[in-house]
Amino acid sequence: MASSSDTTSSADHTPENPESGSVCETSDTTDGPARRGRVRARRAAVMAVPATLAAGALAVLTAEGALGVQFAISGMPFTVTATELNGTGFEQFGGLDHMAPGSPNEGDTGGQVLVVTSAIKNATLTKLCQSVDLGGTNLLITAGGGAQKVTASDLTTDSTELSGDAAFNNIEIGNDASTLTKAGVKGPIGVFSQQADTVHIANLRQTNYATTAGVFRLPGLKLRFSDPGC
Repeated sequence: MASSSDTTSSADHTPENPESGSVCETSDTTDGPARRGRVRARRAAVMAVPATLAAGALAVLTAEGALGVQFAISGMPFTVTATELNGTGFEQFGGLDHMAPGSPNEGDTGGQVLVVTSAIKNATLTKLCQSVDLGGTNLLITAGGGAQKVTASDLTTDSTELSGDAAFNNIEIGNDASTLTKAGVKGPIGVFSQQADTVHIANLRQTNYATTAGVFRLPGLKLRFSDPGC
């Protein structure tokens, strides 16, 4: 998850705050019915996520071509944090995510978002938190806070920001993304990339546009609306 085409739980937005990774929408009562209608529509769209989570899989959107399947991202960023991430089989390369044609969230981006795709073959996360700013409230998801940790296989994330204290084992930097072997994902030819046998990140924080996993197990899952996000 340190650096990501169409890879998790979410996202549709208007102007965004790159510092927080959340949607910069407010419930200004002067905006009128049309504005409130758009906010309600976005909230309704995000509510499709819980059903997937309850089924035990956080299958959202893949990095374009990363898993051989293309998705149109909503263009709505979400925040992911964990006190600790440990993974085996790590890869990372640059990519470009695409929104659905005519998306109201494209702004001046042309419907494209430059991202860093991180792929991990097997990952364990402690105290996972994910939040989506819906404009006035957050859809908040937490899991893995007890004895059982969150686990994922074939995990990929498309991020615009990532922070934490990272350590890698047997890292290779400067590979062509099309030649990566550690996580079973190949990026575009001619793109700079890196890979490692293992990755450890403490105090992980990401701003993501897409996440996918072959299997995503979330023990102690809690989903709710909350004023603060992750």
